[in-house]
Amino acid sequence: MRHTWLIAAPLLLAAPLLRSTLPPERAARRSAYTGWSAYGGGPEQIRYSSLKQINTANVRQLTVAWTYDSGESGGLQTQPIVADGVLYAYTPSHKTFAVRAATGEHLWTFDPGIVGRGANRGVMYWSSGSDARVYPAVDKYLYGLDARTGKPIPTFGDNGRIDLHLNLDRDPQTQSVRLTSPGVVYKDLLIVGGRVSEGLPASPGHIRAYDAKTGALRWTFHTIPHPGETGYETWGKESWTHNGGANSWAGMALDEARGIVYVPTGSAAADFYGADRPGDNLIANSLLALNAETGQRIWHFQVVRHDVWDRDLPSPPSLVRLRQNGRTIDAVVQTTKHGFVFVFDRTNGTPLFPIEYRKYPPSEVPGEITADTQPIPTRPKPFARQQLTEDILTTRTPEAHAWAVEAFRKFRNGTFVPFAVGQDTVIFPGYDGGAEWGGSAVDPETGMLYVNANDIAWTGALAPTAAGRNGAALYLQHCASCHRDDRAGTPPAIPTLVGIGARRSRVELTEIIQKGAGRMPGFPSLSQEAVDAIVQDMLTPVAAPVPVTGVSTQFRFTGYNKFLDPDGYPAVAPPWGTLSAIDLNTAEYAWQIPLGEYPELVAKGIRNTGSENYGGPIVTAGGLVFIGATNFDKKFRALDKKTGKLLWETTLPFAGNGTPACYNVDGRQFVVIAAGGGKGGRGSTSGGVYVAFALPPGNRAPR
Repeated sequence: MRHTWLIAAPLLLAAPLLRSTLPPERAARRSAYTGWSAYGGGPEQIRYSSLKQINTANVRQLTVAWTYDSGESGGLQTQPIVADGVLYAYTPSHKTFAVRAATGEHLWTFDPGIVGRGANRGVMYWSSGSDARVYPAVDKYLYGLDARTGKPIPTFGDNGRIDLHLNLDRDPQTQSVRLTSPGVVYKDLLIVGGRVSEGLPASPGHIRAYDAKTGALRWTFHTIPHPGETGYETWGKESWTHNGGANSWAGMALDEARGIVYVPTGSAAADFYGADRPGDNLIANSLLALNAETGQRIWHFQVVRHDVWDRDLPSPPSLVRLRQNGRTIDAVVQTTKHGFVFVFDRTNGTPLFPIEYRKYPPSEVPGEITADTQPIPTRPKPFARQQLTEDILTTRTPEAHAWAVEAFRKFRNGTFVPFAVGQDTVIFPGYDGGAEWGGSAVDPETGMLYVNANDIAWTGALAPTAAGRNGAALYLQHCASCHRDDRAGTPPAIPTLVGIGARRSRVELTEIIQKGAGRMPGFPSLSQEAVDAIVQDMLTPVAAPVPVTGVSTQFRFTGYNKFLDPDGYPAVAPPWGTLSAIDLNTAEYAWQIPLGEYPELVAKGIRNTGSENYGGPIVTAGGLVFIGATNFDKKFRALDKKTGKLLWETTLPFAGNGTPACYNVDGRQFVVIAAGGGKGGRGSTSGGVYVAFALPPGNRAPR
């Protein structure tokens, strides 16, 4: 069955026309797009620069202007921000630092005394008169720092920081929430989401606004509705007391003039089995428009109903003006993990291209009731492949192809096919997209959207939850969903635990389980006895699978598995990663190219395969798209934005898994990128280096 909706009327409330109170000089600075004072380049999240000193004619002359080496290893996904000639960013261990944006000269470093691990993608900045502040997040805390000195401001929160475990309507000692992507700043409000556990127990995904001066909580929006709130009937009656997730971990966009914040939300916990959360689970997997002043819902659109595939919205939406049927429309654009572009009128949520509600198979797992239909945009066409078929399996070698065919024929396969017990189901594109957290770039002059994507298959399955409190059973309940039953993980995103005792001490493993690390949330709700049992199990060589006894009706996810051939390459045919240019006015593609290569395959004459890529593009008025992102070749590229033609590239010290930033200091245009990604397997390493590029002094054209 297919239903085509031109207007998502049942989900909408009329949006008030909120008047801007921004100072004129600030509004003018925003519209000029010459700076990069916020994550995504500015509140609109379009990653665009109106600077054109660097352009298609001279980009080949780019040279390194400066580098800043944090001296740490461990990986970076940070997009720097620049304010008043100072660049602010993170080290891999989540220290915040400031350098002169023109030279890289170190100004200060803030060490919170907490060793952070994993993603930390940017800081927030706020100023009022002579008061300028930077807001970094480390572990469960959001700090308020003096932008000039890097010292915590004692009057902000509790002696300079906010504990994000508080004010969640649950016991703070059992919560696990932290920021991996910054929120947005509206007037004197810091509006944030957070990263929470993807399995139960999990914290709820409240959207919260804090006072930028004092740190006081100003408003809260419940993404898991409380009684009487919109969407309450789409959950179990008590879900608001114990279910988790529906959180905004990817960042947000802000219409400053209207005072509307646009919030993409993630899936409900547990990600892959939802028997204890019956219904569509609003406002999970939704694009949500809130009054930035009060937190009141204006409209929402749910992109995936009752998600059991981990199809959370992976990046901030983009705000842009489009032309359609002779009208200029203020639009909000959201890309997704499953490779679609949703485009709405930002004032009321009306889809600007038709959306069909298509019927998909029901779940056969006991207790699970999946949604009958899912919304699919009819335009633009998806930017990643949607169906794994035998004719697009790898042909890299005859042996790899034969292996892939044999493996493929054992899988369950199809779009929005629910997982089964004991048999792998294909997820294509995979859990990491399609689109990912790096975000899209949009040229406001043309309405062209630039989005990079992963285009490889993953698989997953369910298994009965093992009963008991022994270490092996607890590992299967709490750890195997990511690290797999065999502890192999899915590097680089999810590390292997095989032989972990040679790399981590018992004390370190205990701390990681309790507090989290990288993509992994903490498990503060586990008793010390349970944590000790899990640690002991991880330090014990892998044995035969634990017999399942006393099985309940609950099921667990068996782990994230990339569909790779025996040599470790994707078992689907290329492209394995792409960059697309889509005209949002017409929904037509201008171009799509493979993004990334494997150096060892290039040496064998196998080129243009594309590769996994994390970190997004930026676009400039100089006619260029800049992007790093690619995991294995460590390249930073400049492309002609009209054609996708490669105009310039350089090799970074490490993979550029952060989105670049572009800014001007004293008439000189810079493009900077965090080169610290990696741990991507195949011999890659990680680090913590920032590299800024500019034209040589004698070759600069007027900006």
